[in-house]
Amino acid sequence: MNPLYHRARFFTSAARLCQAPPDQGFEVAFAGRSNAGKSSAINALTQQSQLARTSKTPGRTQLLNFFTLDTQRRLVDLPGYGYAQVPEAVKQQWQREMTAYLTGRKSLRGVVLLMDIRHPLKEFDQQMVQLSEQIQLPLHILLTKADKLKWGAANQSLMQLRSQLRERHERISLQLFSALKRQGITELHALLDEWFEMKDSDNDSALSEDIQAKKDPGT
Repeated sequence: MNPLYHRARFFTSAARLCQAPPDQGFEVAFAGRSNAGKSSAINALTQQSQLARTSKTPGRTQLLNFFTLDTQRRLVDLPGYGYAQVPEAVKQQWQREMTAYLTGRKSLRGVVLLMDIRHPLKEFDQQMVQLSEQIQLPLHILLTKADKLKWGAANQSLMQLRSQLRERHERISLQLFSALKRQGITELHALLDEWFEMKDSDNDSALSEDIQAKKDPGT
């Protein structure tokens, strides 16, 4: 497990793409409907309970939120879609900015799309699959809240969705995920390592920094 993810820090928020950090290095974006558990997944991935805001009120993520892992690598939390109680014009603006980010961001290496395993492939999910296919962007689907189903039912849902999408997108992958049970985190780490082009030297450096930080918590 790469300790680099545990060192994630909030960097900035952007209402518009022009406010985003310089387009260089590597970014991986997290997208999903407002009730898919996106913030919980980011917090579980980074082992930080409050890095990404979680709320009982869906739709609170209304900006592009950037989190740094190191000087060259970032996680990006995209606006949640579907339940936010805001005017339609505002939702459309979010959609335009998110589309501009996904289609024009050169540092973007892939998108992690979160779907509630009990309600997969809603309209927004299908739009994301179609868009990523059009621009040939790697897409990894997390079927979240897998703990809500029994093991057999959860795996059946995974296989059914994999079968549905197999012919639509050649650069797509899927897995089960539960932030509550910490299921699927190691698998997600491995995929992100690949997208971020992590090397053994990067892992060793991150581990060394992590150990040093624990030795000197006040520095």
